[in-house]
Amino acid sequence: MNRSKLIATGAAIAFCFAAAPAFAQHPSHAGGAAPGGAGGSHGPAMDHSSSAGSMGSSAKSSSSSPTTLLDRNTKLDSTLTSKLQSKGLLPTGTDLKDACGGFKNLGQCVAAIHVSHNLKIPFTNLKCDMTNVGPDGTASSCPTGTSASKLSLGKSIQALSPNADAKSESKTAQKQSDEDIKDAESGS
Repeated sequence: MNRSKLIATGAAIAFCFAAAPAFAQHPSHAGGAAPGGAGGSHGPAMDHSSSAGSMGSSAKSSSSSPTTLLDRNTKLDSTLTSKLQSKGLLPTGTDLKDACGGFKNLGQCVAAIHVSHNLKIPFTNLKCDMTNVGPDGTASSCPTGTSASKLSLGKSIQALSPNADAKSESKTAQKQSDEDIKDAESGS
């Protein structure tokens, strides 16, 4: 009897250790946002669900690059570009797909655009720090003083504007990004 209990306990422990890595890779958080999403994970900026038909399903695919997403959803591209230009965040004539080339997702790119505007940091510098992609599409065109490795938005803020509260600025920019994308998806 003691031996069977020992075997059952050992099997249960082995199962827990085998299952733990799978659970650790897929945490569940309310609203899709990871705790402390402002630092490098970008929380809800990666998932822009909407009930607006094809726009919602297209914008929802967080695995797509911003360029692919905007190519597939031209209405989102034109609406968001116009919105960012009307706020003075994106210069007139600037192609949002080009500006966002190299970013992991659209939310990350729009948040970087907001940080650039909010802190008066050149967008090219932020983009180079975060993507290692310069104006000509290569790392070699990145300005001197930018990182040779990809940094999170918060780390880029720390590097380019050391006196700024990187965590707060990142969180603010991500909230602004989420609002802009949500408004563009709904056609507002």
